Amino acid sequence: MPDVLLTVGTRKGLFIGRRHDGRWEFDDPHFPAQAVYSVAIDTRPDTPRLLVGGDSAHWGPSVFHSDDLGRTWTEPPAPAVRFPQDTGASLERVWQLHPAPAHSPGVVYAGTEPAALFRSDDGGESFALVRPLWEHPTRSAWEPGGGGEAVHTVVTDRRDPDAVTVAVSTAGVFRSRDGGASWAPSNDGVSAVFRPDPHPEFGQCVHKIAQDAGDLDRLYLQNHWGVYRSDDAGGSWTDIGGPLPSDFGFAVAAHPHHPDTAYVFPITADSDRVPAERRCRVYRTRDAGTSWEPLDKGLPRGDHYGTVLRDALCTDDADPAGVYFGNRNGEVYASDDDGDTWRLLADHLPDVLCVRAAVV
Repeated sequence: MPDVLLTVGTRKGLFIGRRHDGRWEFDDPHFPAQAVYSVAIDTRPDTPRLLVGGDSAHWGPSVFHSDDLGRTWTEPPAPAVRFPQDTGASLERVWQLHPAPAHSPGVVYAGTEPAALFRSDDGGESFALVRPLWEHPTRSAWEPGGGGEAVHTVVTDRRDPDAVTVAVSTAGVFRSRDGGASWAPSNDGVSAVFRPDPHPEFGQCVHKIAQDAGDLDRLYLQNHWGVYRSDDAGGSWTDIGGPLPSDFGFAVAAHPHHPDTAYVFPITADSDRVPAERRCRVYRTRDAGTSWEPLDKGLPRGDHYGTVLRDALCTDDADPAGVYFGNRNGEVYASDDDGDTWRLLADHLPDVLCVRAAVV
């Protein structure tokens, strides 16, 4: 069983767990009193780099990094993510930190609130605004979702350094095929049930996107009502949520090695944000969404109210894969067998906002 690093961002700090010889141990919290909305584990360097988007109620948001697995942390002397003065905007939060694939060493993307994409070429120590998305002609019609207006998801392609896909709340999916020089809405087939026109070109409330392990043109999307699959890198989308007990939810993750395999955590409704049927269950598809199976062996059996947020479900890169989720009850669960069985790793934590894991 390989050693794994598990990072858990909460409303009151970052918790780091390590699995060694099959045993888990957690550190004391890092960044106490800071809300940690985003974490990345960059495994491209010889020593993995941890990146954290912290949000201090006193000092404001910042991006920190560690090159010794969280033992020490560095905050750049100048803000790593800053809006240029001419934009008239100021950073409220870093919702996403995403290292690019190996073909782009040093490149890290940051998705922010207000809804913007930033790019770093130095491993996340400094970032520059991707202006073509910020200046997109549809921007004036973007509207904030319940959690604000943010770029909260970034998907890159290990075949093509110029291919970048983002999800914006609540503008939907946008794709670039020229390294960010231009962007096009890519929401064909994704519904927006809360709008007068339920199938607009943009304006969908996309909650999360994950890329398939085998077919890199296959994407899975959890929407504000609806689970979808794209087989053309986001050009069009097909509804695959019918077999689920609810197609509302926030999180979706893909298996790191097995094609056609993805995970979701269904929520009852946008007006009742608790697990579907009040059951703590992850659902897995192994046929790209044709069918779904509940995974609950080892999870609580009684009524359960722990909502899993968009970045609080993840996989590691082991085989069999580790699958992890945290919830708003402050519980963290883990599976080391592709989701077949689960165990509680931590409880009574603050509200869990994000989880990330990697073999180290």
